Amino acid sequence: MELKYLNTFRIIVEEGGFSKAAERLNYTQSTITFQIGQLERELSVRLFEKIGRRMALTKAGEDLLPYVDEVLSSIDRLQNFRNDLAECRGTLRIGVGETLLYSHMPAVLKEFHRQAPKGRLFLRSMNCYEIRDELLAGSLDIGVFYDCVGGFGRSLTTHALGTYSLALVASPEIRRQYPDFITADQNIPVPFIINEPSCVFRQIFERYLGQKSIALDHTIELWSIPTIKNLVKSDVGISYLPRFSVQAELAEGSLAEIPTELTGTTITAVCGHHKNKWLSPLMQLFLELCTDKIRSEV
Repeated sequence: MELKYLNTFRIIVEEGGFSKAAERLNYTQSTITFQIGQLERELSVRLFEKIGRRMALTKAGEDLLPYVDEVLSSIDRLQNFRNDLAECRGTLRIGVGETLLYSHMPAVLKEFHRQAPKGRLFLRSMNCYEIRDELLAGSLDIGVFYDCVGGFGRSLTTHALGTYSLALVASPEIRRQYPDFITADQNIPVPFIINEPSCVFRQIFERYLGQKSIALDHTIELWSIPTIKNLVKSDVGISYLPRFSVQAELAEGSLAEIPTELTGTTITAVCGHHKNKWLSPLMQLFLELCTDKIRSEV
């Protein structure tokens, strides 16, 4: 039985389908199909079945998954057996919240690649609920996210990176026109520019608007923090973001803060992994860099 077939099986499960797995592995879809066919023949079971338009794990596939994870984890340990980080080979699957990726990750990634040049990072910008769920499922090795999503109990080990305040920001002109976000029962004709609905600080601000019965014109959903800030600076609308992500713009005056009654509201960033995850040298390095470099910026 070839190990690459087991790895292909795991990637299909992580990506949710054959075509996405082929893209990630840089294989043709026929290669993916062939490898899974070979694995099924060797095991004498069906691992996937077509339900509607998607491929789903069979019961045999679900039963096989923990054994595959155990084998691949053992291979990872062997690849990282040597203590010399410069020679460590292996792959880390990392999910990071967009604001943290934009503001804090560049320094971490630069130092990681300097110390472990043969390590491979699969880095994804994700919302915090997805990061939590994929850490629990084992499809991510490390997550850097805000812990207010909860729901992980004792299953995840987390390391606090920093606690951050939040700010409602606008261009100086928009702030001049609409400075009052405290008086209740208002219709304020400006858009709210923010991440998708499961963004934790979006949820905080929308609850505040609901409690105050303040209605905004509409919501513009974007993933890119630089794009959100550029639109806000260009008088397009307002946003509610962690203060560290807009600190430079507030200092230079291209953005202005609008007072709210959310003073004192904070969110805490953590770096986490499943409690049962074996900490390879590469994982340990990434965790150490996160705690050292991100905490030093707080």
